[in-house]
Amino acid sequence: MTHRLEDVIALFDGLFHDTFNTRLVRGDDEPLYRPADADCAFHRVIFTYGFHASALHEISHWCIAGERRRCFEDYGYWYLPDGRDAEQQRAFEAAEVTPQALELLFTRACGRQFNVSVDNLGGETEVDRYAFLVRVEARASLFERAGLPARAAAFHAALTAFYREHQSLDEAVASGRRSLSDSDPA
Repeated sequence: MTHRLEDVIALFDGLFHDTFNTRLVRGDDEPLYRPADADCAFHRVIFTYGFHASALHEISHWCIAGERRRCFEDYGYWYLPDGRDAEQQRAFEAAEVTPQALELLFTRACGRQFNVSVDNLGGETEVDRYAFLVRVEARASLFERAGLPARAAAFHAALTAFYREHQSLDEAVASGRRSLSDSDPA
């Protein structure tokens, strides 16, 4: 199957533009979430350089951000770039386990290979990618057993319908919308 970003964008926008006034936007060098403002009437989940993994990762963050967090740029969090020390890296990984677990599930639904991101290329300490991957996989397994958050479940349903069941974009969006209507959409 061909993996076109236009399809991921169409699935996301089809599910969440009308329901949450949010769109998926191709960006440049830095991912970012921007709430609607005077310059743009809708919220934007901005991913980097047209990378499929970046789109799924940023969607994962959006799927777990609560209503209040979605009112702030980048959900009100700050990001510490590459060059983190051991303590900062542990904090980063603790914050990233859940979104990367969702990203893993989204990536699998697309039939693609998941790559965990420790995102600390210039760090002062050696990073154990495998140990972090084990934590991400364990969290993904918990999601599979206990259920995904409502927006994540809807997006996962749409991805599965499109990539695994070969439904049309419209049918896949409808599948995701059914999932969303069956749950509390916040």
